[in-house]
Amino acid sequence: MISAGDFRNGVTFDMDGNVMQIVEFQHVKPGKGAAFVRTKVRNVITGSVVEKTFNPSDKFPTAFVERRDMQYLYNDGELYYFMDVNTYEQEPIDGHKLGDSFRFVKENMEVKVLSYKGNVFGIEPPNFVELEVTETEPGVRGDTATNVTKLATLETGAEIRVPIFINQGDKIRVDTRTGEYMERA
Repeated sequence: MISAGDFRNGVTFDMDGNVMQIVEFQHVKPGKGAAFVRTKVRNVITGSVVEKTFNPSDKFPTAFVERRDMQYLYNDGELYYFMDVNTYEQEPIDGHKLGDSFRFVKENMEVKVLSYKGNVFGIEPPNFVELEVTETEPGVRGDTATNVTKLATLETGAEIRVPIFINQGDKIRVDTRTGEYMERA
């Protein structure tokens, strides 16, 4: 059991038969009245995010999400094939379950496949990945007033904003949690 006073980002718990994960939390102690916990929780199966407030003494059963190390192999239509790095078993996963962060995963990359009671609901790629820029417009001289960015297509097909000095063929480091450019690799 976990109490609402112990909530932290990433904690998973069972609420009304649904597995919820804390996205954001804030402990609030108003001048008058009792303290409470304001949260944004995400249903890990459906992906919906809801704002909820809890009494700090509310208790919930902990939901144990299984995280398995798997290697992304290839896709065949809507099925994406992953291989367990320990048993070498291949497992097909429906593309709708992979989530937004999958756009930064390339073939042969290791990821963590998330499941609850055997039901796969998402993946966690490494926090930072190095990808090659396959397409971007050349930077224009004189456009350097402040933080000028341009659109770039990466080798996985993902599109992100990059600084104007990045060129086609450059390798860059991307934060998969936010989808932002970090630095040249």
